[in-house]
Amino acid sequence: RFALAPYADRPAALLPEGARKLLDVAMALVTRPRVLLLDEPTSGVAADEKFDLMDRVMSAVQGVTVLFVEHDMDIVARYSQRVIAFYDGRVIADGAPAAVLASDSVRRYVIGESIEPAREHAAA
Repeated sequence: RFALAPYADRPAALLPEGARKLLDVAMALVTRPRVLLLDEPTSGVAADEKFDLMDRVMSAVQGVTVLFVEHDMDIVARYSQRVIAFYDGRVIADGAPAAVLASDSVRRYVIGESIEPAREHAAA
């Protein structure tokens, strides 16, 4: 499931970042948690490996509630059922991924896009 057999003879500290993250998840799942918290699961992972990593993680956590903190909006959009966006310690959006990622406040404060002035006034 995690495809870690090629690394069986290496110390965990010497594994590539993606393999190390998979090992972390595998070790956590041994305890049969009801909830699993992942803090930036794709940070440090090569761009061409991040979706494979998340596919493996999400297929392994069937029946487990997964909460993850992630700054990669492509990962958030693809793997979330619900998104809660924070800015400066406050919740600025909560809901389905497409709706949250399209909201002006998330686009401005989290994604860093410039919002057209006409749109800002229309929302006011």
